Amino acid sequence: MAGVTSRPPPTVTRVIPGETAVLAVTSLNRHVYVVRQGKKEVEVYDAATLTPERRLPISEISFGVADIAACSRNNCLYLSNWNNPSIHRVSLGGITKWPVPTKPRGLPVNVDHNVLVTCLSDKKVHEYTTDERLVREICLPAGLGSPWHAVRLSTGGYAVSHHEAPGVVRVVREDGGLIGSFKPLNSTNVVGAMKYPRSLAATAHGDVLVADAGNHRILAINFSIARAQVFPVPVDVDLRAPCALYPDETRDRLYIGEMGGTHRVIVLNNASCIPWQL
Repeated sequence: MAGVTSRPPPTVTRVIPGETAVLAVTSLNRHVYVVRQGKKEVEVYDAATLTPERRLPISEISFGVADIAACSRNNCLYLSNWNNPSIHRVSLGGITKWPVPTKPRGLPVNVDHNVLVTCLSDKKVHEYTTDERLVREICLPAGLGSPWHAVRLSTGGYAVSHHEAPGVVRVVREDGGLIGSFKPLNSTNVVGAMKYPRSLAATAHGDVLVADAGNHRILAINFSIARAQVFPVPVDVDLRAPCALYPDETRDRLYIGEMGGTHRVIVLNNASCIPWQL
């Protein structure tokens, strides 16, 4: 459970503007990778200086990349192709791909170094090894649609965001059984209902960060105490439809990608500071 901290709040270390909406951000070794809406390429930045280095063309993807994830053990990137349902694995050996059932969206890598694929249309989360083997298929409970992103929790369950208004984050078991649903409006904090939540990010402290796009904010949910609060983004940032999140725990950063405004990637330092007042 997260505790009270006296560390200073997060600060902005860099803002990277762009021409189109940011859909996903990740980091691997000394690089940061950014995916933008409708682009068949990946922007590559130096992780230390956050200066642009090059663009990685992905001509095999017909319309554009939907999400990106990185695996340090397998030293590769995973890209989800929304229009032609498939996952592309990018490594030094080249690009390989495998098909998935329908419309892949969220694409994180879990602690087992497997890739989780949230499929919007069939309302399932699929877990694959790096060599395309299906490990499990999680059928999500009925009642809510538009599953967008899933992350594995330290408790072993899976948190899943539902891209709706009002939005909800559900926690399910490996067999798809419902552990619980979290709607911040009903929490003791009363931070208000979510609107079209998108990306999730699990932190080392057991919190789940939620890109609450429709409310232009990031929420931090602590499931062990069933509470939520607004993540302390500096007030002068003025978030506009955040949809992409990536916590870089090695550098203690949080990358936030925006769909709105000037389509920025906002890089925060001291991002592990989430002060819970119990």
